[in-house]
Amino acid sequence: MMWPVRGTAAGLAYVALPPTAVDARATGPTRLILCWPGFDAPRTAASMATALPMTGVPTWRVFLDLPHQDDPAAVLPTGLDSQGFLTDAGLTAFGTSVEEAATRLPAVLDDLHRDLGVPAGPVALAGFSAGAAVVLLALAHQNVQVSTAALVAPVVSPTRLARAVEKRAGRERTWSPAADELAERLDLSAHAGRIAESDAALLLIGGARDRIVPPAEVTALRDLLARCGAPAVEAATFRMGHALAAAPGTEARAPITEAVRVDGVLTDWFRERLAEPASASALPVSLHLTGSAPA
Repeated sequence: MMWPVRGTAAGLAYVALPPTAVDARATGPTRLILCWPGFDAPRTAASMATALPMTGVPTWRVFLDLPHQDDPAAVLPTGLDSQGFLTDAGLTAFGTSVEEAATRLPAVLDDLHRDLGVPAGPVALAGFSAGAAVVLLALAHQNVQVSTAALVAPVVSPTRLARAVEKRAGRERTWSPAADELAERLDLSAHAGRIAESDAALLLIGGARDRIVPPAEVTALRDLLARCGAPAVEAATFRMGHALAAAPGTEARAPITEAVRVDGVLTDWFRERLAEPASASALPVSLHLTGSAPA
């Protein structure tokens, strides 16, 4: 198959891009990368597939919508940086989407193996913003085997994010006790030990101008995971803000410069770990990240 495949897995719409790379071939048992968008652009599977297609990776790349109890555009019209995140509805929309997406992962894989004919085995994961939080939570759950994962601007702590929004907006959050409990449950730094135990190779990407997930938070997570014994964790920071697509980030559009840059790094990262050159004459891919923690 040489075209995108669209379907539904465990109730979530997906866009699957088949392996079309001509200069590399997949090696090892990982033949599937699952990728989630965020509450900021790109916000849908279709938009994410256009922003970060990872065309040079010779595996299936499957982009999944986040589960939403309500329309995220109605709850958070301008994303996680909006005052909507300071309300019960905003935090609940974020938290339930992240938890449900991580919980549904085994069922999603069952459906994808059936739909795409991909054999069962370890998978690779990727995510942006809220989608990266899904990846971290899935790693902590350890209910599927993950060989490698890449996280772009991961929302590590909803509470820290809310404090930053409060400061900029001059308004305090109005979370209920249940919302506070949900935010505490999704402080993913508290799960660093479990994430490290997953043994997945990890790449963290931050934006130097990101007001939602400051680069210091990304490097702090890298250092924490390394201290917890993660076998391989690296980080890179680029001159970019938070968004990886033009607003509103719901439709498939031409990728912006920031997305092209991140897509190149993700492609190199996954090729190094999941593929090899298609011929002896092809040059190997080498990824060099600044600010990386020692292996």
